[in-house]
Amino acid sequence: MATAPGVHVELQELVRLEAAARGFGFRPRQPVGSVLSGRHGSRLRGRGLTFEEHREYVPGDDVRSIDWRVTARTRRTHVRVHSEERDRPVLLVVDQRQTMFFGTRRTMKSVVAAEAAALAAWRVVASGDRVGAVVVGEERIETVRPRRSRATVERILGLIARENQSLAAGGSTESGERRLIDALRYARAAAQTDSLVVVLSDFAGDPDETRRLLGQLAASNDVVLGFVYDTSAANLPRAGRIVFTSGELQAEIDTEGESVRRSVHGDFEERLEAVRHIARRHGLPALALETGEDVATQLRHQLGGTVTRGR
Repeated sequence: MATAPGVHVELQELVRLEAAARGFGFRPRQPVGSVLSGRHGSRLRGRGLTFEEHREYVPGDDVRSIDWRVTARTRRTHVRVHSEERDRPVLLVVDQRQTMFFGTRRTMKSVVAAEAAALAAWRVVASGDRVGAVVVGEERIETVRPRRSRATVERILGLIARENQSLAAGGSTESGERRLIDALRYARAAAQTDSLVVVLSDFAGDPDETRRLLGQLAASNDVVLGFVYDTSAANLPRAGRIVFTSGELQAEIDTEGESVRRSVHGDFEERLEAVRHIARRHGLPALALETGEDVATQLRHQLGGTVTRGR
């Protein structure tokens, strides 16, 4: 089905983003730079460690790895040997609700989330990790269990494209108001300990419940927030009288009026601060993804420098 550029996204467009999935990564212990994080860079915990064996201490071993109980029992100094887990499940929560069907430059917020999810999925599989998804539509939630295969990525992208193309200007936002909450609950139940959960959304909905669920997710997993917003919210263009619509209601506003411009900017700052608060309270990395710029470029800028050989 042909779609207007920037309004909807097709599966093949998401598949082709595999070539652009480079220059960023989710390697642990690296601060994430973002306009959302302020002065406090958050860090990923990274992969877990699996205990393998005890062995006798040799000069050069980290003294912090000494197992004092075994040492006392055997009367010889022993250390615990761990190995890094071979792979790490990554769960993408991708918002394709009606609130995401908005944009004034380049593309819709829903397309930004779709492209960011595709880039992340391709990068994860290329790194040898498993990837799954929770795709949040206006009417339903689709889930894919984490697996390490191209077929899994293509299935995820197919679901994202389908939900993306179902969005329309006349769509209602009523049924999807709590859909993100339901998706976060599913992610909380499905995520294995020390998984990486990447949430790509405008975070419209119940802020208190969203904060609570993200905090629960972050208690045993790494969580990365991808806050998707339209450029006009941060800086409303002077375009005279224009009509905004939610799909059910519409309003004409004068973008030249200073009171209107302050109001729109104030609403944006309020939502931005809500996401910042979640990030600061739980130590979560937060990315700002806007509709007016290329998504791959934004990811490289905010996550760049975390890629190592073979990752």
